[in-house]
Amino acid sequence: MKNMLTVQEIADVLGVSPAIVMSYIEQGKVPAVEPDRFDLGAVLAVLGAEVVKEDPASFWTYEDYLKLPEAPGCRFEILEGILVKEPSPSLHHQRISRELGRQLMAFFDQYDPAGEFFFAPLDVTLSDSNVLQPDMIFVSSARKGIMHKERIDGPCDLVVEIMSPASRRKDRLQKLEIYRKAGIPHYWLVDPEENTLEAFLLSNGDYALVATGGPGDNFSNLQFPGLVLDLERVFRCPELNKSE
Repeated sequence: MKNMLTVQEIADVLGVSPAIVMSYIEQGKVPAVEPDRFDLGAVLAVLGAEVVKEDPASFWTYEDYLKLPEAPGCRFEILEGILVKEPSPSLHHQRISRELGRQLMAFFDQYDPAGEFFFAPLDVTLSDSNVLQPDMIFVSSARKGIMHKERIDGPCDLVVEIMSPASRRKDRLQKLEIYRKAGIPHYWLVDPEENTLEAFLLSNGDYALVATGGPGDNFSNLQFPGLVLDLERVFRCPELNKSE
């Protein structure tokens, strides 16, 4: 039939990610007329006002981002105008986040009591076309003006990303460049596969690796006097059940 399209074809017409079309399908807003095929006219009638962009080739913006439907089990970011969808973090990711965050919060409570430490999901808008959700965020007392009711709007002092197999290239290359251009002074990368923590410092406009460590190391960073992290505890992973 002439107007019976696949999810990918509908996404191309609407100028959105196939994941966005699927989210509406999963909500029951777009019924299938045939297996895996949908009537374009019916889709436009339902979704046209919500997701059709005047210029399908234009970048996503923060305003577009705010219109995204809920997608349980996923989180979205906009990287240089491109919408990126990722699954929710794994148990191992969450265990690392919990322990590293616990140690960092204890340190920052003493180092800068008026600063604040946050965990994802929390939007960090670095420009209209860069909306990110770092795994961990520290905003010093000197930068508290960037904190708003719904988001952090501007470069925070420290962002920490915990890589996954699907996000390694994005975190190590694309996000690093976005954070560099935004002027975020400290970017830390956690690698759960290699069990390493790398600390990058913005110096003369570029990131330089200033500290690294793994299990058995007491990680310190000269830029944060008094900080000592027990990476043995951070990367300790209890044996998982088969069901996990």
